[in-house]
Amino acid sequence: MEHVIKGSTELNKMFMALQRTAAGLRRDFGEVESLQQSLRSARDFVNKAANRIEESIVSDLMLVRPAAGLLTPNISRSGDGRDEFVLSLSGASNFVRGNPHFAISLALRTNDETRIALIYSPIDDRLYYAESGRGAFVFSAHHSARLRVSNISDVAEITVGYNVSDGRPMIGDVRCTGCPALDMAWVASGKLDAYVSDLLDFAEIAAGDLIVRESGGRTEMLSDLVVTNGCVQI
Repeated sequence: MEHVIKGSTELNKMFMALQRTAAGLRRDFGEVESLQQSLRSARDFVNKAANRIEESIVSDLMLVRPAAGLLTPNISRSGDGRDEFVLSLSGASNFVRGNPHFAISLALRTNDETRIALIYSPIDDRLYYAESGRGAFVFSAHHSARLRVSNISDVAEITVGYNVSDGRPMIGDVRCTGCPALDMAWVASGKLDAYVSDLLDFAEIAAGDLIVRESGGRTEMLSDLVVTNGCVQI
């Protein structure tokens, strides 16, 4: 069943495209769970599933903005130079291992500014979304609420998500979940107070950046990606 959420027509069309794609993704997840004896087979299967995501959702998205370009970790397609959809399967390594902590990240950008952002967790049917200047929200069949970052600033009390490859010291109560898009959504919803990562493909963080900012948080991309509630110093 396709849900309708409070927001623009474009937002709802993008969500419906995600829902249709997610139905097939849930079937794929059931199959990949049976491939755990061979990680190579599982990785090959997930790569094909990720390609199917792009193929199945692009036709729907072109109905929203026919002239828009497309950016994914594997595809860069120019459009009218004004609008662009940014799409990624975040947490693919979790998907490979039959771990349900993964999400589809989708953003619509106009003139290099993100206007609409959605992060959809298909296994638990939970959507985090935002429209520029209208706030950020979480939606599921059983729960809908506006998102706000936490107000915790004491380093002794913070919970921080990490996705780093070096041996740097970590602070706070550490979480390493393997899904950057959901980690950013968790900062936006106060489940995490901060998130620190090696620099990531822009397709994976475009949606999360707007959701964090619309919930009152901050995103900085310098030598690292640092996402915070705006109170804690990392």
